[in-house]
Amino acid sequence: MTDTSSHADHDDDQSEILDLDAEVLAEHIASITSWLPVRTDPRHIVDLGCGTGAGTLALLQRFPNAHVTAVDSSTSHLHRLRHKAGAAGLADRVRTVQADLDGAWPELGTPELVWASASMHHMADPDRTLRQVHETLAPGGLFAVVELAGFPRFLPEDAPADRPGLEERCHAAVDRHHAEHLPHRGADWGAKLAAAGFTVEGERTVTVNLGPPHTEAVGRYAVSTLTRLRGGVAKELAAEDLTALDRLIDTDGPHSIVRRDDLTVRTERSVWAARRI
Repeated sequence: MTDTSSHADHDDDQSEILDLDAEVLAEHIASITSWLPVRTDPRHIVDLGCGTGAGTLALLQRFPNAHVTAVDSSTSHLHRLRHKAGAAGLADRVRTVQADLDGAWPELGTPELVWASASMHHMADPDRTLRQVHETLAPGGLFAVVELAGFPRFLPEDAPADRPGLEERCHAAVDRHHAEHLPHRGADWGAKLAAAGFTVEGERTVTVNLGPPHTEAVGRYAVSTLTRLRGGVAKELAAEDLTALDRLIDTDGPHSIVRRDDLTVRTERSVWAARRI
């Protein structure tokens, strides 16, 4: 018998941070969908590695006549996406497909737009995936690749007072971890897209720097992000750093990050728009 409880817990934790990311950065996601150099509004869109639906819902809002096929390996993420689409009155415009994109490619039709946000670097063989997308797209269709510059940052450089620079040390540790386990993170996606037969028609970097003052959601976003960071770097941090980090993510404690009034959300997203000619 396989114990799936830890996998389910991981999906639940990831769902929370994906939902918060969508809420806090909604305007920035909308700015990316508005920028896409589509020739005509697509009627069929595929969202690869859709998570809990940030991209799917943004694309449905951007293209009101489109239907989205949302693909993810997590059944819990897809369940959450369907719930959100239903709550927004968009359920009839969404089809979900549970699939591991490193395995057999699912039947996705012939979309005019494919969207992949923060998913390509997770592929075991992203070059194969790019070729699959090229074959799947309608001629003249567009492929949008969005990649993140790691976890967002929230604290001033001199915070917390007892362990200044803690957040940067956490990020350095997780970057080392990702370099070993996610070798395609930070890849030159423009070159990879060209090698797969695409013509890259646009590239941009979206810089996020929000607050203060911050919303309640930003506080929860910071807690969720730092909690996930802790899971990846706990073994590499000094005991004093780990103690300070635990104080920050303890929402009931006096030193919790949610009680700070100097939080910002700082991150970057890189976007490539590539066409199948």
